[in-house]
Amino acid sequence: MQAEPGGWALAAYSLPALPLAMLSLPLYVLLPSFYARELALPIAGVGSALLAVRMFDAVCDPVAGVLADKWRPTFGRRRLWTLCASIPTALAAYQIFTPPSGAGLIYLALWGAVLSAAWTALLVPYTAWGAELSTTYAGRTRIAGWREMLAVAGTLAALVIQAVVSSQSGERVSLFVIGLTIAFGLPLSSLLAVVATPEPLDATTQRIAWRDGLRSMARNRPFVRLLIAFLLNGCANGFPATLFLFFVSENLQAKDSAGPLLVLYFLCGVAGVPLWLGLARRTSKHRAWSLAMIGACVLFGFAPFLKPGDIWLFAIICAGTGLALGADLMLPPAIQADVIDVDTAATGEQRAGLYFALWSLATKLALAAAVGVAFPLLALAGFDPAAGLRTDSGLAMLGFLYAGAPVLLKLLAVWLMWSFPLDATEQKRLRGVIDARRDAP
Repeated sequence: MQAEPGGWALAAYSLPALPLAMLSLPLYVLLPSFYARELALPIAGVGSALLAVRMFDAVCDPVAGVLADKWRPTFGRRRLWTLCASIPTALAAYQIFTPPSGAGLIYLALWGAVLSAAWTALLVPYTAWGAELSTTYAGRTRIAGWREMLAVAGTLAALVIQAVVSSQSGERVSLFVIGLTIAFGLPLSSLLAVVATPEPLDATTQRIAWRDGLRSMARNRPFVRLLIAFLLNGCANGFPATLFLFFVSENLQAKDSAGPLLVLYFLCGVAGVPLWLGLARRTSKHRAWSLAMIGACVLFGFAPFLKPGDIWLFAIICAGTGLALGADLMLPPAIQADVIDVDTAATGEQRAGLYFALWSLATKLALAAAVGVAFPLLALAGFDPAAGLRTDSGLAMLGFLYAGAPVLLKLLAVWLMWSFPLDATEQKRLRGVIDARRDAP
């Protein structure tokens, strides 16, 4: 059995999560409007370019997962991928955040595609590395907690930079500062992680054909169950993420409060990580996650009934659901690491890269589904700010999609996860099978 990573190794491994998170929020929230407004590009063209990038991204995930598992260089299959991919990711992030004045849709699509491929090539082995650093039930929760806490801190840093720098020097300068921070911070943090964190042991004892591997994944019932719950919860989180600014500005009539409320939300996300770590130790990962989703449902249930000016009541909802965010970010990846043991014990091949690639693809599909469902329904109900439509039925639909739909989806996820079959006892048994096979003469 491999040794658990110490505090310094764990901190070093988690550090790249900070610049990676700084990349996410601006890319999905700020850049589309920036390219349309500052560079005067047609908004339909910007949307089409980003859609093409998303489609390309969907192909990259499984390819990166297979390559990350199959290629075994002497330096280490997880560490070498992470270090090498950090450089093109940093370069592409800087280019897409600091476009020249004459940049057009081809520039956006080209650098978007480079960023997508490089980011996937980095993220898949990086998360698989974390899953393999520990072979124990509790150790995996600890690793995921450290990584996701720094990820939320990176999101907060991007929010603060955007708010402070934009108010003083404009949005272009704020994106330049974020891009420059990522350009230097991501390769440096990846280098530190590679130097200070060991390569995990590879428990593979035999290789299997890809067709047999797909059949094994389909028979891995804990994985299928977790993946469906994750998709449901991802859609539930995607609705409020997509509609947050609309809900605050239209339903609450408090557009200027959106920034502070987001900061409050993510601050509580950081604060919630120790809470869920402790609860997972006392119960189980799946029960702790289920309780977090139930708590979020209770709070979200009040949101559709808020009226203009109810900003303090909404701040309480943001704080409570922010606490639940810590569980949403930390516990599912820790459970995923245990689910991979089911496959390794059954097949003899450790394929964390492919599993986390499918996990990444599910995340993107959930966000895309939320956007694809929300906007057409809002338009049908009579809510379209661009066309000046803000009917009562449209605002009611906005409230339902922001909070009502997430409650229904999260409750379905709770139904799947409450009696999840993989706990500490079962995970320990699986590791016994895997270790015995690996240590056999």
